[in-house]
Amino acid sequence: MTVLFGAPLSPFVRKVRVALAHKNLPYDLQPVMPGSDDPAFRRLSPLGKVPAFSDDQVGLADSSVICAYLEKRHPSPALLPADPAAYATALWLEEYADSVLFHICTEGVFFERIVKPHMRGVAPDEAKVAAALADLPGACDYLEAQCAAGHLGGDTFTLGDIAVATQFANLGYGGEQVDAARWPLLAQFLQDTLARPAFADCLAEEKALMGG
Repeated sequence: MTVLFGAPLSPFVRKVRVALAHKNLPYDLQPVMPGSDDPAFRRLSPLGKVPAFSDDQVGLADSSVICAYLEKRHPSPALLPADPAAYATALWLEEYADSVLFHICTEGVFFERIVKPHMRGVAPDEAKVAAALADLPGACDYLEAQCAAGHLGGDTFTLGDIAVATQFANLGYGGEQVDAARWPLLAQFLQDTLARPAFADCLAEEKALMGG
């Protein structure tokens, strides 16, 4: 059985869930929080980070590693293009999302406005939110320039698209949206991507968990 350990609202857990759904691979989601002492989880993730993953062949941690494994073991439908340049672009967009966009969308906005008040009983630090949002226009400018034919960096749906969109989903939970007047291509990309069944099913579950 394929098992995914992680917190559903984590953008990295969502990234793997969307990849699994895109490839029509069934799995069992075991909810755990980062740092959990659950023995099965810690055997797979010695650093205590989510997600962690196991199937009949391997146990892994880290969303990028898990997605790379899924692509090798289940290459169709593909999430990484065969063309070397397009392949590299998709990997770069994933890295950009996991670092730059995570800092802005999830660490800067979602953590402050959702995790701290609703899960830890601590007031958000709006100064940190403001600092993160100050970096958002530059990121949106960059991504707007990457939009092509409904996708980022190319004309096919890739892991890079998933990685970017999952961070913006957390930005939305934090009460912020991309300005469609200023970044119309990016806004349309996010609308279309988050409406894909693989994403929409995850988001519906998450909103139910959040009481809305």
